[in-house]
Amino acid sequence: MTAAIIDYGSGNLHSAAKALEHAAAGSGLGVAVTADPEVVRQADRVVLPGVGAFGDCRRGLEALEGMVEALQEAVMGRGRPFLGICVGMQLMADRGLEHGTHEGLGWIPGEVVAMNPGDADLKLPHLGRLPHMGWNDLEIEAAAHPLLEDLPDRPHFYFDHSYHFRTREPAHRLGRVDYGGPVTAIVGRDNMIGTQFHPEKSQAAGLTLLHNFLRWRP
Repeated sequence: MTAAIIDYGSGNLHSAAKALEHAAAGSGLGVAVTADPEVVRQADRVVLPGVGAFGDCRRGLEALEGMVEALQEAVMGRGRPFLGICVGMQLMADRGLEHGTHEGLGWIPGEVVAMNPGDADLKLPHLGRLPHMGWNDLEIEAAAHPLLEDLPDRPHFYFDHSYHFRTREPAHRLGRVDYGGPVTAIVGRDNMIGTQFHPEKSQAAGLTLLHNFLRWRP
C-alpha cells in the first residue's frame, strides 16, 4: 500500500512528505516521493503538492513525460483517493487565470482567480490585493466529509496564496475562510479533495486531516 507524492519541483514537497510519513505511522501505508508516472499509476492514493504560480506548476507536471496521463488514469480511471495541496488543489480546476490563462486538469468545474478582498487594509495599492498569508479559521460547509472528522469547530489552518478556486458548483466547495470576503479553502468531489491551505504546516489540525486522508475509502 503506497501513497505517491508527485515530485515535479514543488517547493513544499519535503514538508508534505514528512507530514504524510508522520500521519501514516502505524498504518502499514508507505509514502513514496516520485517523478515516475508508473509509480503514480499503481499507487493506492496520490498527493499533488504545489507552491508558486499556476502556469509554472502546470508546466512542471507536463515536463514529466506521461505524468498527466498517469494522474488521469489513477484518479479518474481507477478512482484512487487524491489530495491536492495549495496549487496542487488549484490545478484540479478547468483553468487558472494567474499571469494569463492556463489549462487545468478539469476535474472540478471552475477557475482559479485573483482574490480581491473587500477590506482596503488587505490590499497592496499596486496590486489591488494582498497575499493571504498566515493562520485562519476554517468554516466547514460539507456535512460529515470523512477528511474533516475529528477536527474542532472552526479549526486553524495555515494559508499562503493570492489566488483562489471559484467553483462552478457550490456543492464542490467544502470549506471556506473569511479574508475580506469568502475565500475557498477546500474543494472536493467523489474520490478527490483539495486544500488551499497547507495541512503539512498546520500542526495538529493538519495532521488530523492527513491521517483521515490516508485512511479514506471513497
